[in-house]
Amino acid sequence: MNPLASLRAALALLASLGATLAALAAFEVGGAAYTKRLETVVRAEPRALAAAAGKLGYARKLKVLEVRDGWLRVSDGNVTGWVFAGNLSDEKPSEGKGADGLGFAASETTATAAARPLAPAAVDYAAGRNLGSAREDLDWLLAQGARVTPEQVEAFLQAQKKGEYQ
Repeated sequence: MNPLASLRAALALLASLGATLAALAAFEVGGAAYTKRLETVVRAEPRALAAAAGKLGYARKLKVLEVRDGWLRVSDGNVTGWVFAGNLSDEKPSEGKGADGLGFAASETTATAAARPLAPAAVDYAAGRNLGSAREDLDWLLAQGARVTPEQVEAFLQAQKKGEYQ
């Protein structure tokens, strides 16, 4: 293997490890963490495909009960379980509106805003790249996804050191 390529790979690995450690360092047992996804799945075990123990909404304050291998055991008083540290923040996220000025949740979006057509630039982009057959593309994607098992997903994440396996 090329020494320069080996050095680059080692640096990339160190950077990834450093980012994960920095994220974990922000959380302390007994401290607070906040959900940063519209819906955060709380797992029964610290594994990506473990059974769900519950779901939490955006910007929910959680108490950190334990920190282990990139996972935090948390509780909001009603739900207790494990969440991957990358899905949490040590600071409360903004509960305002997205960059488009609309609310984050679909329930906060007006029917007028939801029904607006695509911007002309988006239509031109799709037409220029032959992306006009969304229904067929979605059907194909769903069929392909149905063939993938949870075990295959977990094996891929582990092998590629993605998501919760970083």
